Amino acid sequence: MKVITPFVLLVRFYQTAISPFTPASCRFEPTCSSYMIQALQMHGLFYGGYLGIKRILSCHPWGRTGYDPVPEKKCSHKH
Repeated sequence: MKVITPFVLLVRFYQTAISPFTPASCRFEPTCSSYMIQALQMHGLFYGGYLGIKRILSCHPWGRTGYDPVPEKKCSHKH
């Protein structure tokens, strides 16, 4: 189940109210805002927020480009 938090709502607000009025310049797939939402939903506020901010900071002319999905959650099974 995907959780809608106030942080996800902030990103959704950006996607609908701000992003359409700025030039398309995303270097990654999925976009940074979609990545942030996926990271928050998969990993929670702290680690997901860290991943999203890290992605946004890597979006500069000298950074990478291309497909960059949110890393899967690691299972920690103790036997």
